[in-house]
Amino acid sequence: MKSFDTALQLVHEKLRDLRARGVPLRASHACVARLRLAFSREDPASTAGGLLPITTPPPDAAPGRIAELTHRIQSDEAPGCSASASEKQAQIDALRDSIQACVRCAHLARSRTQVVVGVGDPNAQLMFVGEAPGEDEDRQGEPFVGRAGQLLTKIIEAMGFRRNEVYIANVLKCRPDMPPGTTGNRKPRVEEMQTCLPYLREQIRIIEPRVLVALGSTAMEGLLGETQPMARLRGRWHEFAGIPLMATYHPAYLLRNQAPQEKRKVWEDMLQVLERLGREISAKQRNYFRERNTS
Repeated sequence: MKSFDTALQLVHEKLRDLRARGVPLRASHACVARLRLAFSREDPASTAGGLLPITTPPPDAAPGRIAELTHRIQSDEAPGCSASASEKQAQIDALRDSIQACVRCAHLARSRTQVVVGVGDPNAQLMFVGEAPGEDEDRQGEPFVGRAGQLLTKIIEAMGFRRNEVYIANVLKCRPDMPPGTTGNRKPRVEEMQTCLPYLREQIRIIEPRVLVALGSTAMEGLLGETQPMARLRGRWHEFAGIPLMATYHPAYLLRNQAPQEKRKVWEDMLQVLERLGREISAKQRNYFRERNTS
């Protein structure tokens, strides 16, 4: 049986390989805290006056000592490197309570049926972000449940996920109000999205997704203040809160414009997302759009 040091070296080599392939490697706040705790126990004086700086063992440290510290980091002597799904869900539930009580946008608080916080796996690696709830979402309390939501679900499944394995949310948690006597949905205003953005930031902090997908130009405007058309934003990587962000067309756009070339663009964006997640892409997925167009 290989020693722990050898196994640790293999893990290190794998991480270097992933980074060389462009896979983002991030440490959670909980994981960093755990490392700090382990090293502070080695040298309590090092934490005097504040948190221990993020550091590594000295280069001349004995391999056995490094292994011992690593074992202690993994043991029950320190908090977990990542919150459990139940702990994350509890944090999301507490955040939901805060959002439900929010009246920062008084006009939205008056007109909404309910807030639409988000849905999905609190441990999701992939998180989709839209602009705001529509009429169907406001009624059901869940994002992307109408025709656009059904199309999004198909895209998620074509990527090899189930809908409940990703996380779906919006920048704005309330449906934008409509003038009396009118129907449909309106685009959220910039100031409305910016008022609500801290709630989304907190969701992202809790969930810690590896990749974000912004659905539509309005979502990109709410996240990054970008006002360029989606044609210029999609197909390349952006960043939000230190997390890789891919912009693509909103499913509602594909319902309005069903030209094959537009559908192909969205699928190409999703293939980039799968690659960034380090997931194996099957030949069927590579040829998915071509197969659907020739069937």
